[in-house]
Amino acid sequence: VAKDLGLELSVLRDRGGRIVDKGRRQYFSLHEKTGHLVTAERIDREQECGRLMENCVLRCEMIVEGEM
Repeated sequence: VAKDLGLELSVLRDRGGRIVDKGRRQYFSLHEKTGHLVTAERIDREQECGRLMENCVLRCEMIVEGEM
């Protein structure tokens, strides 16, 4: 994530970079040492989106404090 934003990992950490999921469960987080986006647990597509949906999208936001 740091690389995609064009930031050094230390800057992302210092600015409190975090992932916020829209919904009841927190599926994603940032790995502190690498800055990679990781899943917090196994995601059951059928449970989240149902069997009949062709596309399944889980939305989340990246929050970085301070000016960019």
